[in-house]
Amino acid sequence: MAGLYIHIPFCTSRCIYCGFYSTTLSEMKDKYVDAICKEIKLRKDYLIDEKIDTIYLGGGTPSTLSAEQLEKIFYCIYNDVYNGCKPFETTIECNPDDVTEMFADTISRLPVNRISMGAQTFCDKRLRFLRRRHCANDVGIAVKRLRQIGIRNISIDLIYGFPNETLEDWQKDISEAIRLGIEHISAYSLMIEEGTPLYDMMESGKISEINEELSRKMYETLIDRMENAGFEHYEISNFAKEGKRSKHNSCYWNSTHYIGIGAAAHSYNGNSRQWNVSDINEYIKNIEVGTIPADKEILDFSTRYDDLITTALRTKDGINLNKLVKEFGIEYRDFLIDNAKQYTDRNLMIIDDNNIRISREGLFISDAIMRDLMHV
Repeated sequence: MAGLYIHIPFCTSRCIYCGFYSTTLSEMKDKYVDAICKEIKLRKDYLIDEKIDTIYLGGGTPSTLSAEQLEKIFYCIYNDVYNGCKPFETTIECNPDDVTEMFADTISRLPVNRISMGAQTFCDKRLRFLRRRHCANDVGIAVKRLRQIGIRNISIDLIYGFPNETLEDWQKDISEAIRLGIEHISAYSLMIEEGTPLYDMMESGKISEINEELSRKMYETLIDRMENAGFEHYEISNFAKEGKRSKHNSCYWNSTHYIGIGAAAHSYNGNSRQWNVSDINEYIKNIEVGTIPADKEILDFSTRYDDLITTALRTKDGINLNKLVKEFGIEYRDFLIDNAKQYTDRNLMIIDDNNIRISREGLFISDAIMRDLMHV
């Protein structure tokens, strides 16, 4: 099992909170699509003898591509490189207002069976604050159109912890998400990252972060409401109806190998990590002459172990201790159990059925737990 990720960096406008690589240079779309198709061909042997089981087009905003550009990408995947590819899950990220009747028709003709939409909030005032270009009503319209073309696996992203947001405000967003009847929800606390307009607003005193107690109450409310609505809380920020976990994102948490195509995309094959240059011009220029503009890191034993800590412990399943011994040896298992004792003694971590995982109470300090369990 392996995953294929394709980064589409184009955005009509930038949201104030986003720290992902993106560009508003829409005139470069054709050249960029040509470049990613060429990179797919150049790197066809990166995952030797591994079957592509998931495909994910992320961004940026993949839904800003034309029907012809999307068809070209999928033709390259299915016909030029991975002939006979039959992935379990193919996801494309969309902005709700991009899901027009024309876009839905395009999706119906592509091998896409999962949609991920950035709803973020159902409050128009907060959407304007984020500089999102859709309105709250667009989400429901988009879901209806996607259902009409047979999409039965829809995920939406939500954000909580806006400046001046109340617990009641957040409850309304959760209620609206549940009412839509979608299969998956990813919910994140608003992150204020350096280098974003949101960070500049905080530094200048225009906004302030919500207090830690309210943020915790919002997360507790999220977990309770999602579980009561029949969603499985399978990863720190992710909730799914039965059988609807994100298979592609699970690649990252389960140490499954994946190849990343496009500017700023990351790849992992078990022995090394590499990441493409975060510059569309530099990326295209290199690909056109047949070189991959990427940096690479060879993973030693300790780094691979630390990667396991910071990914698998994000999940409901945690780390299987038998698999840990098989891959790293008894020494690393004992190291983990010994260092986790300070948390298992306080019920912040749990060991059962030969698995170690973070408990619900421990989720609120999960970053600190992971730091303490790392080997370096």
